[in-house]
Amino acid sequence: MWTRTKRTKGHPKGAPDPQEDVSDSERLLFGGPLRNEAGWNQHDGSFLELGLRSVVGQMPRLVGSTIRLAHRADPRALRVVAAAELTSGVVQAVGLVAVNRVLAHLLGPGGTGERLSAAVPALATVAVAGVIGALLRSASTAGTGRLEPKVFRVATEEYLERAARVELAAMEDDEFHKLLDSAQWGAESSRQMIRLCSSVITAVTALVAAAGVLTVLHPVLLPLLAVMTLPSAWSALTIARRRYVSFHTWIQHARAARLLKQLLIDPQAAPEVRVHNVGPFLLRHFRTMAETGEREQTRLASLAARTGLAASAWTGLAATVMYGVLGLLLWAGAMDLAVAGTAVIAVRTGSSNLETLVIHLNHLYEESMFVADLDRLCQEADRRLIPTTGLPLPREVRAVRFENVTFTYPGASTGPALNGVDVTIPTGRIVALVGSNGSGKSTLAKLLCGLYAPDTGRILWDGTDVTKADRAEVFDRVAVVTQDFFRWPFTARINVAIGRPDAPHDDELLHSAAEYAGAGETIASLPRGWDTLLARGYRGGHQVSGGQWQRLGIARARHRDAEVLVVDEPTSALDAEAEQRVFDRIRNLAAEGQTIVLITHRLHSVRHANHIYVMDHGRIAEHGTFDDLMRLGHGPGLFRRMYLTQSDQYRLDGHAVPAQHDGHEVGSDTATGGEGAGV
Repeated sequence: MWTRTKRTKGHPKGAPDPQEDVSDSERLLFGGPLRNEAGWNQHDGSFLELGLRSVVGQMPRLVGSTIRLAHRADPRALRVVAAAELTSGVVQAVGLVAVNRVLAHLLGPGGTGERLSAAVPALATVAVAGVIGALLRSASTAGTGRLEPKVFRVATEEYLERAARVELAAMEDDEFHKLLDSAQWGAESSRQMIRLCSSVITAVTALVAAAGVLTVLHPVLLPLLAVMTLPSAWSALTIARRRYVSFHTWIQHARAARLLKQLLIDPQAAPEVRVHNVGPFLLRHFRTMAETGEREQTRLASLAARTGLAASAWTGLAATVMYGVLGLLLWAGAMDLAVAGTAVIAVRTGSSNLETLVIHLNHLYEESMFVADLDRLCQEADRRLIPTTGLPLPREVRAVRFENVTFTYPGASTGPALNGVDVTIPTGRIVALVGSNGSGKSTLAKLLCGLYAPDTGRILWDGTDVTKADRAEVFDRVAVVTQDFFRWPFTARINVAIGRPDAPHDDELLHSAAEYAGAGETIASLPRGWDTLLARGYRGGHQVSGGQWQRLGIARARHRDAEVLVVDEPTSALDAEAEQRVFDRIRNLAAEGQTIVLITHRLHSVRHANHIYVMDHGRIAEHGTFDDLMRLGHGPGLFRRMYLTQSDQYRLDGHAVPAQHDGHEVGSDTATGGEGAGV
């Protein structure tokens, strides 16, 4: 069923109202019209806010912004287009004057041969003007063709370069991300503006040429041009608005119906679609929304037909008035027949160009708002860029210290993620961070990596405050492997080598990293080895399991070979034996002098850590060695309780389950000196 509600107060007249034309299915499933919450969608209806007067008033600013952008991309091509368009206007004026001379000779006194002979020079001028005009249009087309891709590239590089260099907090800011989303459309709009601006200049020069010639021929002809062209321009704007409204009214139904179609073929939804028999329910609502769209399209098509008929009648009436005035001038002898003929040609040319001008100016205005978003993004990104200068870090760092560090995520309403944290991470040691979800472990690791700056307190690499340090040096000294590390849609080679993109991508270095991470078998099993594309959905693409991906992630971190390795839940997708091998290798790295920061929920994995920090609600609840934390009476005993809770899951009939590893029995109660502590 379809309902129409009262138009929202203050909504622009003629614009698609969010509360109108909503099917009952949309209300039930989505709570109303399904509209995108994205940057590119924020300018819906902006086209409708313009009137003819506004169009003309906006033209200098729009053309000026396009010219500046094109000048940055290719000044030479811009000069070619500008010269071709401006010269074209002069040539058109000369052509109209020549047409007037031709008509004057052909309609003048004398014999046919004599009149034709007299008209030959003017005809030659018309022909030459036509040839020159064609050459100029060709030059303008070629120049525009050169400008469009270059402008698109320059505009795209502007926001991509900044997006890669802004602080992580900016990328996680919803408002900044909406602006970034809109700026992506701004790059394409920049390309479109080149073409539209060229069309606008062409139409303006042709209109000015026609108006200038008519003014010279007879003073009354310029008002006739206005009488003929303004109704045509108004009708073009009205029809364009109707089409715009039609599109945006229809698109919400299409979007909702498309979502239901996608749900019916979505592999993740497929089990529940079948088990719960959801298919008929979704199909029924799809039909309701599709029928709503059909009715809306029929209604708007009828409205467009009536508007077009009225516009045609108005234009026809204006043409009748124009021809009537010309007839009266001819009958009164105030105008020559040749001038009247030239006037008809010039008025029709001017009318066509003004209609084109109005439509293109409206589209130019809409595209310009996305370009303005691109400019705003660049300004905002420049304000939030990661500094490119700073103090150098010490060559050999003895320890990284967190001193009373407090940090709250931007926009967070739940309080600080870190609150008065003091942590010391000595070089060449294994430091473990443990605690429940949301305790602040991963946040502390992000601050260690330089991804965030503390709100209060200091993070010192020996005596150098990280907020004053060269951030590039901080990044260069840290490698990260996390549970949800990014799976690049590239080859296996690049998925490992991207940990150090400036290093050679040769097999020897990569093989060493893969063997360290236990990923050698994974690489050997791939159809093309290192050159296998790890992206499902592309030809030749191959999908590996979660555990295989995790091995590749560990290999990536090993290939980076940084001084500090942050390991955040690195073995969640690995089997028990593979997990143990990974932790053995981590201990070996620390023995070789690499600093390891280990974050894990599997507390048996931290037994060999040099120091353990237990976090709770953004604070350090307790810290010490494994033996310290397992000792009764040491601190609040949070670690001991968590450890014993986990170890209880490995018991049979109340006894610990012993396991053999490297010739040593682990998991016994005596391994930790605490009852039931073995895992």
